[in-house]
Amino acid sequence: MIDASLYDRCVRCGLCLTSCPTYLETMTETSGPRGRISLMKAVAEGELAEDSPGYVAQMSECLGCRACEAVCPSGVPYGELIEAARASLHTSAEERPPQRNARALAAVLDAVERPAVMYAGARFLRFAQRSGILALFARTGMLRAFGFADAVRLAPPIDARFDLPDGLVQRAPKSRGRAFLHLGCIAQCTSTNVHRAASKLLLIGGLDVVRSREQRCCGALAAHAGQLERAKVLAKANIAAFESSGADVIVFDAAGCGAQCKSYAQLLSDDDAWAPRARAFVERTRDITEVLDACDLPAPTLPLQARVAYQEPCHLAHAQKVTGAPKRLLASIPELQLVALEEATLCCGGAGLYSLGEPEMSARLRERKAAAIARSGAEIVATANVGCSLQLRAAIAPIPVRHVVELLADAYQ
Repeated sequence: MIDASLYDRCVRCGLCLTSCPTYLETMTETSGPRGRISLMKAVAEGELAEDSPGYVAQMSECLGCRACEAVCPSGVPYGELIEAARASLHTSAEERPPQRNARALAAVLDAVERPAVMYAGARFLRFAQRSGILALFARTGMLRAFGFADAVRLAPPIDARFDLPDGLVQRAPKSRGRAFLHLGCIAQCTSTNVHRAASKLLLIGGLDVVRSREQRCCGALAAHAGQLERAKVLAKANIAAFESSGADVIVFDAAGCGAQCKSYAQLLSDDDAWAPRARAFVERTRDITEVLDACDLPAPTLPLQARVAYQEPCHLAHAQKVTGAPKRLLASIPELQLVALEEATLCCGGAGLYSLGEPEMSARLRERKAAAIARSGAEIVATANVGCSLQLRAAIAPIPVRHVVELLADAYQ
């Protein structure tokens, strides 16, 4: 049930509308935060059926980017609202038509909760991507018949070697503390270069790096799908892993994961045993750019003669309110020229598994972002979230998309 005190904060001023990606694409009231809150209120007060097709569609179409929160003068916690609405829908899913690509979505959620299954699936996908099997299955229609066509088409390239949590501690030459580097779930198989760059920079900054074997998926994919009980199980596992690691700070190089983990206190607020542990965990949770910006790193020496546009991840800029640190880190690279990017804080349409559930809107937003990048004249696009990187790479090729830490790590010998 949605808490009325949350949606009643909305005064319907409309200041959120021009920050909402789906509203800007459709110019339809119900596709904006104000309209969706009105729908939530109507359902909560019994004026609209929860299984109304329009309501279900709007709860799915929302990206959960939380850009509306950044401009709301009334402090409406829209992120809490949309997750509560989706959680309620999830509990009554048997009474509604299946969600688009529901089978593929369920398979991904099941896999990321079981690392061994995820690794096996990723290895098979890598083989299939390189052997031509996927193309064969696509031609025969098998992928479409089993509901996996969109999932396979949108699947990221799998790295040759995975970056697995090993429990080992990398020692900094002059250690000032210990950082727990969270490797995420799918990112372990697709973003190994980002993790290596993050480790290198943390060590340069004087922090030992530990990668706990006990870490799990952050739970963002489950939470965004309305499966809050799944998210709570994963949250507890990550809190326990951090507590046993001996680390001073838990660091994320994926903005979406960091935003989810910074919400653990709210997620577990009704659990007397875990709530204080969750609050302590959140106090130690940082994005990699926050940590590096505060580390007083030595000046990088290797130049990068390139025009770089910075695409701000929604869950870093809006959810975590971290905007200055990534730009300062990029600006520290010799000869790098930061260029302005129109709508830099507008969602690119990645949003976790959004491209599976809402492929048309995801594609529209991806192309909108690609057009803005083309107008910027950028030779490289930097971001601070692996999800944004995966969403943009195909759209703007051959312009490379790099994580901020990859570019910065390259600037150190």
